[in-house]
Amino acid sequence: MIDEQTLWDHLDALAKPRRSLGQLERLAVALALTQDRRDPRTRPRRVVLFAGDHGCVADGVSAWPSAVTGMMIGTILAGQATSNALAATNDCPLRLVDVGVAGPRMVDPPAFFRDARVGDGSASLAHGPAMTTAQFDAAWQVGADEADRAVAERAALLIAGEMGIGNTTPAACLAALLTGLDTDAAVGRGAGADDTTLAIKARVVADAVARATLLLAEDATAAIASVCGYEIAAMAGFYARGAALGCTLLLDGYVATAAALMAERLAPGTKRQMIAGHRSAEPGHAAALAALGLEPVLAWEMRLGEASGALVALPLLDAAAALLNDVARLDAIGAERAD
Repeated sequence: MIDEQTLWDHLDALAKPRRSLGQLERLAVALALTQDRRDPRTRPRRVVLFAGDHGCVADGVSAWPSAVTGMMIGTILAGQATSNALAATNDCPLRLVDVGVAGPRMVDPPAFFRDARVGDGSASLAHGPAMTTAQFDAAWQVGADEADRAVAERAALLIAGEMGIGNTTPAACLAALLTGLDTDAAVGRGAGADDTTLAIKARVVADAVARATLLLAEDATAAIASVCGYEIAAMAGFYARGAALGCTLLLDGYVATAAALMAERLAPGTKRQMIAGHRSAEPGHAAALAALGLEPVLAWEMRLGEASGALVALPLLDAAAALLNDVARLDAIGAERAD
């Protein structure tokens, strides 16, 4: 195994003033540690968007109706969403996986789409468990299968994204449940909730977390499933399997980090492979990242989802890898470092 000091010694020996690239050098160390190699790769890479609907939307937790999930899936399939644009500009192949979206199944979908629907949207966590453990396990496996597929195609770096109206509600539940964060601090405005919607959301999250907390010590999977969603469970499975296969996991925003918390709880050690792409505008995201011991690459107040924040941070990982792989050492050019 490579150790952190070996990486710093290499960076300090490069043809540049010592520690002159600041946070880029720290990112290079973090990247190399995720792959346990001094010459980490960021290519090939893969972004997988997982989609699911949430029953709690009918209880007034979101500014948008669930139908927008399907509309956005159509936009992604047409190649016209933010995720498409950012993935293309970063040479990052994109897949879209339907894990739990309500509605008719697609006829003749494009090759980058997979219908792996486990259910037609989660039940409302406002009234009881959002998912059964069997549904949770099936959604987790969808994500694990996607990691296997990506690695079979030689991907070294994996990004998970999500599309699911209302999913910052289960994300807030998961952050509070798994970090001990107060529910009021975990709840944010998501995709633009007004004060009335925010108050409903806060009440729903508080009640759901209180019920789930009673289960957590006895059956962590059941507790997590009770406040989860299909696409979030799939992302957690994607992270856990990707980590087991030695990939770098570049995290997106609050929902993705909630999935990362789940992965670490149910597959301990997964967090060693994680790099946080950004810290979002959602108030609970900083606490979720802190619980994983992660410092975000960017803090640009983004809150879109769709893996957008991770894709914006991706060029910085490319730069970090180039620093480790492509810069000459001082001794190779006949120079000596002045003390």
